[in-house]
Amino acid sequence: MDIFGQLLDGIKMLVGWEPILIILAGVVMGILVGVLPGLSPAMGVALLVPFSYGLEPLYALILLVSVYSAANYGGTITAIAINTPGTPSAIVSTFDGYPLTQKGEPGKALGASVIASTVGGLFGTIVLIFFSVPLAKAALSFGPAEYFALAIFGLTITSSLSTGNWLKAFIATLIGLLLNTVGMDPFTGYFRFTFDIPELADGFSFIPALIGLFALGEIFLQIENNLEIKGHLKKISGKMPKFKEIWNIKRTIAQSSVLGTLIGVVPGAGATIAAFIAYNEAKRISKHPEQFGKGALDGVAASGAATSGSVGGALVPLLTLGIPGSAATAVLIGALVLHGLTPGPELFKGDSPIVYGIFASMFIAYTAMFFFGFLGNQLWIKIIKAPKSVLYPAIISIAFIGSYSVGNSMFDVWSCFGFGLLGWILRRNDFPTPPVILGLILGFLAETNFRRALLMDNASIFFTRPISLILLILAALSLFYPILKLKFSKKGTNKYNKEEK
Repeated sequence: MDIFGQLLDGIKMLVGWEPILIILAGVVMGILVGVLPGLSPAMGVALLVPFSYGLEPLYALILLVSVYSAANYGGTITAIAINTPGTPSAIVSTFDGYPLTQKGEPGKALGASVIASTVGGLFGTIVLIFFSVPLAKAALSFGPAEYFALAIFGLTITSSLSTGNWLKAFIATLIGLLLNTVGMDPFTGYFRFTFDIPELADGFSFIPALIGLFALGEIFLQIENNLEIKGHLKKISGKMPKFKEIWNIKRTIAQSSVLGTLIGVVPGAGATIAAFIAYNEAKRISKHPEQFGKGALDGVAASGAATSGSVGGALVPLLTLGIPGSAATAVLIGALVLHGLTPGPELFKGDSPIVYGIFASMFIAYTAMFFFGFLGNQLWIKIIKAPKSVLYPAIISIAFIGSYSVGNSMFDVWSCFGFGLLGWILRRNDFPTPPVILGLILGFLAETNFRRALLMDNASIFFTRPISLILLILAALSLFYPILKLKFSKKGTNKYNKEEK
């Protein structure tokens, strides 16, 4: 039977009120999981696995996949509204989403995010249906050298995250990389920079660091300057972006959907790396790169499309090869086995109706996410309008509760507070905080794969493997192009000013 026939069989399995209700419930729960700092998509899926045990295999899996699909979008809501990323990948949504909120236009950012997330998710699903097997085989060609090169490519994005001072962005990245060295050495087992603190054996927990740097760092700075959110109360607009504005960013949405899906296919890359790379590429091709970081809709759309696109991409190696492409899909493997299904090539032969039922459910899930997103945007805009005397304590409380929920540890709460102070110090001295997070995310990937590659061969392995070489060349271009462009533009401006005089 061809793909269209199998997909039609999958759609038939979803006819009825029960599967539709399960998908809708999964989308709502997924958005809530994304909104709450401290709950990642993987944690949301893991929490629901026990509750899915009594359901039929198809119903259980469409519930979990719906939660996974919607959680990535949910994280962008709080990132845009209150500068508090609900999920790690939503960090990128703060770059331009929160500045739009500060300008009094959160409706535009939230609208662009849900549209881009929907398009990216649908594109990832289409790729999952038609290109699963060849993409999975391509992903298997990634070894330590390729993963190291991918990490370096990701780290070079810091030149795009700087606001005119690439040196400060570079220093912020180094801070993130240094913080990542805290904990047990992954090869020797020795403890590094733990100062005999047992809680640091595994290093700093990522979620408390993320919440502290972004949410608390912003609040501490606002309290110091005694500033209210720009456009507070009456000046805040709930208007969604116009059709023309969305049409103008269609190229960014399409490009980011493709990048997010392809990067999602690579096991271990994940939505966060996809969002950062998509944002960097969107800025690179933009006719107005200077607007990025100041409220560009392209920036919001790039993050949303890439994050959602990575969901379909991550499911490719899971379903075709039994290899998890992300943390959430690692949990899904457990759910598949729990229901008597074995992920891999045999899944498409013996249980193809269930597989294509999952594919069909993703179309429904993303459509539902689109409508729930638009309906819920007005609620988030009302929250933004709350007085800062109410809003700030609420955000601090959510930050601490979210940090504690990661490991039920007060150390994570203090860690969140410490990263909040670090974020405040960096911000008040005009150092960007996103590169710190980028260093924390990619530091482990770069270090472990660099050392693995050297154990396999000498340093030439990074240049003799084609994919690794291409990624390193792209990394060099990504790093130096914005720096050289900035220097030449300054020279041109200085020359023009001298001629004027």
